[in-house]
Formats: sequence, C-alpha cells, structure tokens
Amino acid sequence: MEKPLLVTDFLDRARRNYGAHEAVLATTGERYTYDELGERADGWSAFLQSRGVEKGDRVAVLDPNTHYHLEAAYGSMQVGAIHTPLNYRLIESDFEYILNDAGVDVVYADYAYADKIESIRDDVPTTTFVTNDADEVEGDWESFDEVVAESAEYERPEMHEEEIITINYTSGTTGDPKGVCRTHRTETIHAYLVSHHGEIRDDDVYLWTLPMFHVNGWGHIYAVTGNGARHVCTRGVDAEEIFSAVRDEGVSYLCAAPTVLNRLMDYYDEHDPETLGENPVRVATAGAAPPEATIRTVEDEFDWYLKHVYGATETGPLITTSDFRRFFDQDDPDRFAVKKRQGFGYLGTEVRVVDEDGNDVPHDDATVGEIVVRGNQVMDGYWEKPEATEEAFNDRVEGYYHMGDLAVVNEEGLVSIQDRKKDIIISGGENISSIELEDTLFEHGAVADVAVVPAPSEEWGETPKAFVVPANGDVDDPGVTAADLIEFSREHLASYKVPREVEFVKSLPTTATGKVQKYELREREWDEEDRMVGEG
Repeated sequence: MEKPLLVTDFLDRARRNYGAHEAVLATTGERYTYDELGERADGWSAFLQSRGVEKGDRVAVLDPNTHYHLEAAYGSMQVGAIHTPLNYRLIESDFEYILNDAGVDVVYADYAYADKIESIRDDVPTTTFVTNDADEVEGDWESFDEVVAESAEYERPEMHEEEIITINYTSGTTGDPKGVCRTHRTETIHAYLVSHHGEIRDDDVYLWTLPMFHVNGWGHIYAVTGNGARHVCTRGVDAEEIFSAVRDEGVSYLCAAPTVLNRLMDYYDEHDPETLGENPVRVATAGAAPPEATIRTVEDEFDWYLKHVYGATETGPLITTSDFRRFFDQDDPDRFAVKKRQGFGYLGTEVRVVDEDGNDVPHDDATVGEIVVRGNQVMDGYWEKPEATEEAFNDRVEGYYHMGDLAVVNEEGLVSIQDRKKDIIISGGENISSIELEDTLFEHGAVADVAVVPAPSEEWGETPKAFVVPANGDVDDPGVTAADLIEFSREHLASYKVPREVEFVKSLPTTATGKVQKYELREREWDEEDRMVGEG
C-alpha cells in the first residue's frame, strides 16, 4: 500500500494523539497545547486563502525561534504554499534579492526584523505584510494574532509528495543565495531519519537554540511535532537562559554549533550553573567536529551526551553521524576520537569519498577525496537554477550531490573531514588541513576560538595563518604570544603545517548558525593579490 508522504502529517498526528498536551512554551511565557497550536495554524491557513494564496505560492517567514514561526510554517504548508524561511541576520539587499528570486506573495516578519522588509517593500513583489506586533513596526503591517483569530476555516488542497513545499536559501558566500527546493517527500524522510538518529520521543523537551530558518531547524519543526514532544522557544542564544531552561523545563535535547558550545563552556567556567534538570540531556552538533577538549567538557563536566552529525542545506541537511556505539565505550576517553569523525551515513543514505576521477578512495585514513552523497533526503535542485543543479550533482561522479568537503575514510569505513575544498591550504605543493591545525591550537589553554586560513607567501605561494580569540578576551595582553602558539603547533604537527603567523582577534565572523565564515578572513588576507594559490 502506498500513502503519500506529506509534511502536514506531522502536525495532524500531534493534534490527533497529543491534542490536550503541551506543545510549545512561547518566549513570552505562554503555553500552547497541540490543539491550540493547530487552531492558530488553521487561522493562518484561512488568512492566506482569504488573500488569494494558492498551492505553490511562496510565503516567507522572518522570525527567531518563536511559536509564530511554527504556526506560520504549518499554516502555509496546510494550503500547499511553499514555506520560505529567511535568515534574520541578512541585510536588506539580501532580502530584496530573495523575495524577488522566489516571487514571495506574503511575508510574516517578527517585529524586531520587520524594518528590514519595510525598507524594501516597494522593490519586491510581496503584497501582504504581517507581524506579531504591528504597533512596534513602521508602515502598513497587519497583526498575526488578529488575522489568525478571524477564521480557522480553510480548504486543504490535494497535495503530492513530489511537490515543492519549502525553499531554503543558502548563505550566498560565493555569489547570490541559491534557493534549495525541498519536497514533501524529502522533508518527510529527513524528519523520519532525524527522529531515529536523534532518538526523539514524545516525552522529549526540545530547546530551540538552532535557528528554525536553518533547513527548517534541521527538520525538528517536523520531527519534534510529529512525535508529540515539547518545543521550548527562544529569541536567540543566551548561555544563562539555556542552562535555566535545561534546569527549569527539563530540557532533554538541543542542538548547538561548536561556537555555541564554547559560549556555554565560558559561562559554565564563570558561573558553575546546574547543567541538568529532571531529564538526561543530549546535544547535537553539526559540521566539522568541535575539538576533543570541547567534547570532553560537554560530556564529562556537563554530563550531556554529544551527537556529532553532518550535512548541508542541499542534503536535508543531515546525512551522517558518528553516534555508532559499537565503535566506542562511553566510559573510554578514546571515544572522542570516534565522535570527532563524521562517521557513517544515515539509514538509506549512500555516502562516498571519491577522487578526482570519481573512484572511491582507499580506506587508509590518509587518501583525501571529496564527499558525495545519494539519499532520499537530498534536494531535488535549486530554485530556477538548472545549471547550478547540474553541476552540483555531476562534478566528479554522476548522480551524487557533491558536498565540497574533503575527507578520508578509515578501515572501519568512518569518514573524517579534512577541510572544505576552498579551505585546504596548498603550501609549497603540500596540502595542509586547516581543521587539523585549528584542532591543535584549540588544545592550548590560552585559546578560546581559532580559525586558520591561507595567507599569501612569496616563497611558498600560501601559508597557514591563525586568527585566535584569546581565552582571557584581551587581544592586547592575551596571556600567550604568537611565538608561543607557533612553537606549540610545532610540537604537535609536521613543520610544514605550522602557522607562519598568528593574529589575536576579539571574535571570529560567524553565520547565524554559529559557523565561522572563513571567506571573510581569506578575502581580507588576499585583498591585494590577483589570485589565491588554492583559489579558496
């Protein structure tokens, strides 16, 4: 028997089975049951149809992690409109590009970000503008609470699993942002995978530290809802509030980029907060693994269980995890070496590491290739960009999405990223992994954060340069010298991998999800050069 895979099933199931149970703790302190969350989503659905929104039309949401985001997302998808979440850290020109590129009809924007839309509203095709606090917003904006209260009657159209239901825009670090098209099917299967590998249950309490706009909160807007668990909303990442929520609300699950983990560790060192409430805590971190010292602190001092996962916006995003417990003993300190790796593919996901000819690299933990993937959670393509789609799936090997990450594979088949293609440093013909060098510097007690990029070199073409955030926060008196850190690296790495320069900085540029934007550092270093050796 075949049943269509539709994202609307997640909220439908929660309402059917958990209607009277708490669904959401709002940032305002209000609590909503799944019945109440569903009724508000229905009100948004009815409002959209009253404004002429039809299946396939685009509805944008610009919001931190509040209940409004969940209601607008489900309310849009219930009428078959394409949910288009926006990164709230973008600037006006970015929003202008995206709203035009997607042809967005309706925007819901949180009051704190609505002014960025108001300033460009005459330059976009959008005709309907809604916010959660119209009194705080300049211009002609309607109130979300008022429009959802008017009616909950709407007609749900027939939908098919292969139809696009969300567009997630990439960060645009190498050009204009690209709209990643995701269907009911890809979203649903990814949510199933998140439910399994994240071990999500109906008694979970999920804390929204990961932006909901980021690949639909890695699918947790579906998985947490469909499983009947509780959402604890936030308006941003605040270490004190995170520990308080864990303690007071019994948070059992959250996601945190390595930079967020660093913030939590800093707060923990200064304030010694309680790290557990009534439930054990697991935390997922994505991408390049945090240093072993970070994993050690999270697990041994916070007493949280860390899951390292990996993916990209185009792939759902999640495609691998290192949480395979037959490969490590939870009481063995050697487990960190496994948890640092990207690991194996998710269920039903084919992950390979291939050389430039498209052949699998040997499992020797030394030969570097690019990660490519096939899976039911991978995007169908980019919005109205067929050439970019073709290139993404057919560079080294046909029919696989190319991740742009360079990796090795060990004898057990566990993948470990060495670098991004553009972040690999080619010095005198030798390839240097910036991640390996960063991991080494992280082990020094005076280093709070670090990013390594290639810098121009007359002798070698390019050499590693480290941007270091000192642990004491004082760039003028960091408690360690550049020479000390260079010598520390020399003690742990081959001489050609050692940074030739160290610069102390207050902070590193990051995305809204906490990933370091190395391209900004690279561009600064190579501003006066014609080209980069590695073309990073």
